[in-house]
Amino acid sequence: MGYCFHQHAKWICVLVILLFSVGLKAQEADNEFSLNAQVVTRGEIRAGGFKGDSLDAGRKAHFVLGKYIITADYKRSWLEVKLSPKFSGVWGQGTAGLNLYEGWAKLQTKQGLFTQIGRQELDYDNGRIIGNDDWTMTAPTHDVLKLGYDGESHKVHLMAAYNQDADNMDNGTLYYSGGLQPYKTMQTLWYHYDTPKKMFGVSLLGMNIGMQSAKENEPNVTYYQQLVGTYMALRPKYWSLEGEFYYQMGRQEHGLPIDAFMGSVKATVTPSEKYGFFAGYDYLSGDKFFSVPADGHLGMVHHDKIRAFNAIFGSHHQFYGAMDFFYMDNFYRGFSPGLQNLYVGGKVSPVDGLNLDAAYHYYAIATDLDYLDSKTLGHEINFSASYAFNKAVSVSAGYTYMHGTETMTVLQEIQEVTEQRKLHWGWLMLSVKPTLFRTLWQDKNKSTSN
Repeated sequence: MGYCFHQHAKWICVLVILLFSVGLKAQEADNEFSLNAQVVTRGEIRAGGFKGDSLDAGRKAHFVLGKYIITADYKRSWLEVKLSPKFSGVWGQGTAGLNLYEGWAKLQTKQGLFTQIGRQELDYDNGRIIGNDDWTMTAPTHDVLKLGYDGESHKVHLMAAYNQDADNMDNGTLYYSGGLQPYKTMQTLWYHYDTPKKMFGVSLLGMNIGMQSAKENEPNVTYYQQLVGTYMALRPKYWSLEGEFYYQMGRQEHGLPIDAFMGSVKATVTPSEKYGFFAGYDYLSGDKFFSVPADGHLGMVHHDKIRAFNAIFGSHHQFYGAMDFFYMDNFYRGFSPGLQNLYVGGKVSPVDGLNLDAAYHYYAIATDLDYLDSKTLGHEINFSASYAFNKAVSVSAGYTYMHGTETMTVLQEIQEVTEQRKLHWGWLMLSVKPTLFRTLWQDKNKSTSN
């Protein structure tokens, strides 16, 4: 592993040298500095949908979440530096959630070549596989080196990460998933092409992810899994069609081989800026048995492959229903029989700044299980509304109702079937995102402030 990492580091250094030999010249142009803030507060009411064998009154929850970010951003023609400390958590929470959300530097040339290094958001295509998941108060960021080229029609990004726990630095390469990300190593190549008028775009994605072995007798073993796939979007004036397919292979952290895939298609019609409609279908492959270590466990069936697809870095909330019930929590003891998600919805904007959304989701498992009479998991209805007072302040609210089936209660192993089948969730959110300070200045003692 050490040799492999040093080889990667050598080639990364070569790429960096080539990048700057092509044309990184300090263009003494305008300097810009801005200070921005985010104060996001969301109150939630939940009834049902929690794990456990009972759903008494204690299973209902009322709470308020908060996210507070200050972002300092410096820009000039060849350089950008961003620092974003963040605090997030539940109101009344005793332990602090203060951390560095982003902290990176980006060097770039006029030809479109760039190097970006540090802690940063990664958000590609529609965010299903690599997304910033802005809905969650603890949105993910990555400690990564990114090299790339951004042109008018072609974009190529190469990313590499190597994670370690500070407490384990004297234990070789041991890294468990208690850090910023669950992976130990990650290498990603992303390519995107747009037609001249951007009516059609296609992306190709390849990832190699190294996971620390979960076996106690393998402290220095890393298992590697790969993901390859494509995302395509056709966007004429009044409608769009999106499609994607991804395949996973390699081995997961217990050493079991992976053979999983997902596919998705979505159509959107927008006859007017005031309203639109959409419909789509997602299919994520799943397992027939529980996922267990390779040496097996008493009373559980050992299987030779993992067939459950896992979008490790994806923004799940925007794809699989607002309640995040199936994909995020999976099922009892981590069992994942896959997911089919058929949905339809619409959006309307009756006045400037006001948006109303509604969607229906039909859920089913992807695998055939002999002990179930039906694949259907349930039905979900989502309603949401948002109003922007101005560019800095907006308020939004939503309500979701989900009705489960006998299949859902069997897979969740919940005894109180009646209450578990009816899940309610409501929320109210205030977002305040002002620019606190912004200034521009020339290098030759000329400055203006806003």
